[in-house]
Amino acid sequence: MTRTGAGHLDRIAEVRAGRRPAKVRYPIRVRETRVVRVTEVGAGLLRVTLGGPGTEGFEAHSPIDHVRLLFPDPDGALRLPVPDGDLLRWPRPSPTSREYTVRRYDPVAGEIDLDIAPHPGGLAAGWAAAARPGTVIHVAGPPGGLFVPPAYDRYLFAGDITALPAIARWLEELPRDAKGWAFVEVAGPAEEIELSAPEGVEVIWLHRGDRPPGTGEALARAVPGGVTVPDGERLYAWIAGEAGQIKPLRRWVREELKLERDDFVVTGYWKRGVADFDDEDEQPPHEHRPSEHDNIKE
Repeated sequence: MTRTGAGHLDRIAEVRAGRRPAKVRYPIRVRETRVVRVTEVGAGLLRVTLGGPGTEGFEAHSPIDHVRLLFPDPDGALRLPVPDGDLLRWPRPSPTSREYTVRRYDPVAGEIDLDIAPHPGGLAAGWAAAARPGTVIHVAGPPGGLFVPPAYDRYLFAGDITALPAIARWLEELPRDAKGWAFVEVAGPAEEIELSAPEGVEVIWLHRGDRPPGTGEALARAVPGGVTVPDGERLYAWIAGEAGQIKPLRRWVREELKLERDDFVVTGYWKRGVADFDDEDEQPPHEHRPSEHDNIKE
């Protein structure tokens, strides 16, 4: 892994020109931002656009770059991590935060888009639903990202609506001649959104209907049944969603596809009944956990 500093851009270029994925860390910052607007993306996501002077110098180079939204404690106190070189030093206990993929960063407009899936009782979801232009929110990160070179023959992406922002960005940034599959579970057609997938990537929408989010076997059934990798071809797989739902796919990737460890990430983005779930058993290389010196996991 490269050291932080200006060299991280050279390292990103090196990984993209290579044959194997790799983690690259960036200098981490805490930024004060303000809500510019909140819009609906389909029927299942709220897009919160953040702006203001605090976005200057923000970096988001990987499709799965993520930031933490930092919230006040129950008593109203806002405890923020503080810079420590290119890292952050977090207060103990860690402040309340929630993690989200950077859907878009526009350095010219100075805007950061975060797509949040509303759900009853969710801290960030409730904040997003109530946010208005001018609302202040502090963000930490990104701490760095996972970079996958365009050296694979096929790509597989799968997840529920919480993974949809990352999948959408993956599909936008793939080479236009890429081949593969993208499976996305949503409640129904109203939650489907337009995706900029290469012509050779098949997009399969799975509808769970009235079942609660995070239940059912739609992904576990559809993905193995819909993916055939020709002999001799290299596949990269990225799968995320409710931890219990994707557990069978983790076994399938390891035991049936027999992918090498560098060639896949399978991670629980959330778990039914658990707030701010952290998939400790299978942390992806871009994991961002508050710690004394916060950076992506070694």
